Amino acid sequence: MSLPDVVSHEQWLDARKELLQREKELTRWRDSLIADRRRLPMVRVAKDYRFTGPDGEVNFEQLFEGRTQLIVCHFMFDPEWEDGCASCTAGADEMSPGLLEHLHVRDTTLAYVSRAPYEKIAGYQAKRGWTFPWYSSHDSDFNYDFSVTLDEAVAPPSYNYKDAAEIRRMGFDPAGEFPGRSSFLRAGDGIFHTYSVYARGTETIGGSYYLLDETALGRQEEWEEPKGRSESARAASPDFAS
Repeated sequence: MSLPDVVSHEQWLDARKELLQREKELTRWRDSLIADRRRLPMVRVAKDYRFTGPDGEVNFEQLFEGRTQLIVCHFMFDPEWEDGCASCTAGADEMSPGLLEHLHVRDTTLAYVSRAPYEKIAGYQAKRGWTFPWYSSHDSDFNYDFSVTLDEAVAPPSYNYKDAAEIRRMGFDPAGEFPGRSSFLRAGDGIFHTYSVYARGTETIGGSYYLLDETALGRQEEWEEPKGRSESARAASPDFAS
């Protein structure tokens, strides 16, 4: 593995400032993209999905735990497997109680859902020492409807908004378990699907803010101007903030 070049401090500073401008451009572009994401239309969830958790059978609304928003992490765990997916496991290891609490403060619940029977999920969760909510969607259409379990015998395969033919052209078999995250919103008397992300998009986790950026309500906070700031400081604030 090659190492960076060794240069003077002045050369490093010039290179760093040039990179900083590109970083700011990326941040502003990402902020615009996230705003567009919040403006996506939403779809009412019509099916009466049922899940199994530590207290037995629950309906979809109960996964929200009384909060307005729900982020579902689609954890790959086939009913025939003895252990969960290694890649999903690595991601779940980073879901700390503190991160979940930060989501709760923003009226958002995060839960994991897998197709394996709950007994297997509970055993694997105990072995890993995880405490986040995790439910089984076994005997439910949930995984198929949200395109994280593909089976042509159940429904036409579609993953990351590509059909079976496109998936095959990419060199993949459109069958089995796949990773993803889906966001939902409770409004009035309904539950609405607002967003789903799949494939490499699920790797873009940078703490609770990044997860909230996938939801319809976003981070639910506005930047407040500190009192006593000068006009020049206020003008510079967007650049500093980015």
